[in-house]
Amino acid sequence: MVDEKEVARVVATPAAVELIDKLRAEHGEVLFHQSGGCCDGSAPMMFPQGEFMVGSSDVKLGTIAGVPFYMSESQFEYWQHTQLIIDAVPGNGGMFSLERPSGLRFLTRSRLFEDTENAWLETHPVERVVA
Repeated sequence: MVDEKEVARVVATPAAVELIDKLRAEHGEVLFHQSGGCCDGSAPMMFPQGEFMVGSSDVKLGTIAGVPFYMSESQFEYWQHTQLIIDAVPGNGGMFSLERPSGLRFLTRSRLFEDTENAWLETHPVERVVA
C-alpha cells in the first residue's frame, strides 16, 4: 500500500505566517482571496471575515496559518497545477487588503506540482463554496 502524503495547494512562508498572526491579533478572524488581476493586480488579499463575501463562483484551496484561502473557480482553472506560496515582502499591499498600512505586502509565488502530487490532487478536489 502506498503511503499517501497530503499535498497542500497553498502554503505560507515564515514571514507570511508572522504577518498573518499579527493581523489576526489586530482584526480577528480573517480570510484570503487571491485577486484576479483587476485594480491591485494579481495578489493575495486579506479581509476580515464577514466583510468579503465568498460565493458559489469561488473555491477554497486550503488554509494557511489557520486562515481560509479562496480564489475564483475560473482563475483556479489556470492555477490548478501549481502550489501557491504566500510570502510577505516589503511594499504596499493591495489598497483594500488588511496588510496595507504595515509596510509589508502579501505576494504569491508558485511552483508546478510534480506528477505524483498531481495524481494525489486529482483524487482530492478543491472545496467548492456553497452560497
